[in-house]
Amino acid sequence: MPIPLAAIREAAARLAPHLHRTPVLSSTSLGERAGVRLSLKAESLQKTGSFKPRGALNIVLALPPERRERGLLTVSAGNHAQAVAWAARVVQAPCTVVMPSDAPRSKLAAVRGYGARVVLHDDRATLFERMREEEARTGAAFVHPFDDPHGLAGAGTLGLELVEQCPELDAVFVPIGGGGLMTGVACAVKALRPRCRVIGVELADGPGMTPALAAGKPVHVPRPRTLADGLTPPFVGALPLEAARRHLESIVLVSEEGIADGMRALFERARLVAEGSGAAALAGLFSGQVKLERDANVAVIVSGGNVDAERFVELYPRAKVPA
Repeated sequence: MPIPLAAIREAAARLAPHLHRTPVLSSTSLGERAGVRLSLKAESLQKTGSFKPRGALNIVLALPPERRERGLLTVSAGNHAQAVAWAARVVQAPCTVVMPSDAPRSKLAAVRGYGARVVLHDDRATLFERMREEEARTGAAFVHPFDDPHGLAGAGTLGLELVEQCPELDAVFVPIGGGGLMTGVACAVKALRPRCRVIGVELADGPGMTPALAAGKPVHVPRPRTLADGLTPPFVGALPLEAARRHLESIVLVSEEGIADGMRALFERARLVAEGSGAAALAGLFSGQVKLERDANVAVIVSGGNVDAERFVELYPRAKVPA
């Protein structure tokens, strides 16, 4: 198993004083639409608005204090950037974040609000190369967004909570960007409930794990402009690829229309504001690509809620006012 249960439990103890134990919400109407008993793991209500602080803070707290003092550095389209900036503030360390120039404004504002220095870079495909330049120049500690064992153990604390909150779980849908969340959740769930099915969800127009599985290694892939910007790193991690091989039953590919539908459904029926990547797991369930028994106990991970207000409003075209 890529991440042992013992490491996930250790992360849970380390993180408990700092993070929320996010709620699991039920939605009869959304469950009926899919023919299952549905639970929503509302990680959109976590600190900084996504699951990312679980991994970021666990990495940072595991660093020796003298290493943290030299500064923290990461690369991210938004949620991991916010998480590392927040974690840096928790330990009072300087922080630099390399972000794409077209990152959502709300995420840019949040990163700066936590006190981090932002380096904007125009080409998403070369974000990691730009980050390495900063790393060489500053000597800061790199906090990997999706391929660090401490980060994956931190993400696994979500799966640990989920099984405690939903002990009869039959299946869980989890979004895949770089693969960190999927890895942590899958390792925790499979260790505690081996028969539970773990289903990954990717963008149909720009998957990363699907081609990596086909190639047998992480590969650079083109990523589309999408509502689900959190699912668009240039490649998946090596540890997540191993976890996918071992633990994923299947990967569902969802459309942009499906993601928008998931965002609307979460807002209208569960009163949850989800960003595109946060609604991807529900979109995967709604796609019908996975056959589930009637009334199976199914959870979807609502992984984040950091969406620009203007973008969210665009999901609802203005109604025509009668003359």
